[in-house]
Amino acid sequence: MRLSQVIRSGPNQYICEEDAAKYLEEKLKEFKYPVVITGVKSFKAFQKFASIPQNWPVLRYDHTASEKNMAKLAEQAGRADVIVGIGGGKVLDTAKGTAELLNCEVVLVPTLAGTCAGYTPLSAVYHEDGSFSHVAYYKRSAFLTLIDLRILLNAPAEYLLGGIGDSLAKWYEAEGITRSMKHLPVMVELGLRSAKAIYEGILRDSEQALHDRNEGKITDAFRNIVEIIIGAAGTVGGFAGEYGRMAGAHAIHNGLTFLPETHSILHGSKVAYGILVQLAATGDINEVKKLLPLYQKLGFPYNLDTLHVTENHGAAIEKVAAYAAKPEESFRLLGSFTKAQIAKAMETIEQLTAEKADIK
Repeated sequence: MRLSQVIRSGPNQYICEEDAAKYLEEKLKEFKYPVVITGVKSFKAFQKFASIPQNWPVLRYDHTASEKNMAKLAEQAGRADVIVGIGGGKVLDTAKGTAELLNCEVVLVPTLAGTCAGYTPLSAVYHEDGSFSHVAYYKRSAFLTLIDLRILLNAPAEYLLGGIGDSLAKWYEAEGITRSMKHLPVMVELGLRSAKAIYEGILRDSEQALHDRNEGKITDAFRNIVEIIIGAAGTVGGFAGEYGRMAGAHAIHNGLTFLPETHSILHGSKVAYGILVQLAATGDINEVKKLLPLYQKLGFPYNLDTLHVTENHGAAIEKVAAYAAKPEESFRLLGSFTKAQIAKAMETIEQLTAEKADIK
């Protein structure tokens, strides 16, 4: 049985508090050779509120989340018995991949609430040029996920927004995968209900959480959204397995990575656009119309222009649709969608948003 089919409920330990970083050294006292993997900005953000022992080596990732960089870091980490990832999604995915190569534990300390990478036992792996490669599933779940709300409160707002988009996809992708199933196993049902709770929480708290973040306040709404993005989102695929993981929205994201114009747009925001395309492909146009006002209010991309693709729309649609329709891509989990059908869905979104330049 593949690891992607195995129920993985979450990290061994999970802490989310305003001052959570103070527990890091205590929780790792049983390890002899901790090695930190981080980025320049990530580590600086962490150091504003916390510190690590001076004898813990600090390695820098190269921003790719590629297999090559993971292998290089594994060689540099040497005899490490635990890898401590401190950073955003790509840092944490790199730390998980490095720990897998070393067959050692991994501790995840998010400095951004941008994805569920701080919770899940898998990595989105990229080529060195920034294009998507594959998803890697690992034998170990995290030894510890440590979320310090002070650090996340001070992260740029666009990462919180991207995390909201990535998490919103949990419901639409899981519902799309399971809608034709007559019977859901209990654990799949649990994952699906988690996805619905995420959807409801985002509709309820996302605007307030973004406002509170901008006001510099740790509130119930802010904490709820942080835990939705990192913790709750991670449980969907953990319990539901392949029925609760990536589907059409993420396949569109993966295709978009081959358009250089979109590289400045965060993962979750591209996934948010992918939700619209998935819904158009499955004929759920009324749901698209329901989401568009929220997208405009929050600032999500809702067509190619807002993805910074302002020229050659036809060629861009062709490229993204061709990638998303590959048999190994996750759009297939929704059914047999061809390149032409996915392209038509993208064109439908273009037409719908062109007709409603000021979406109400």
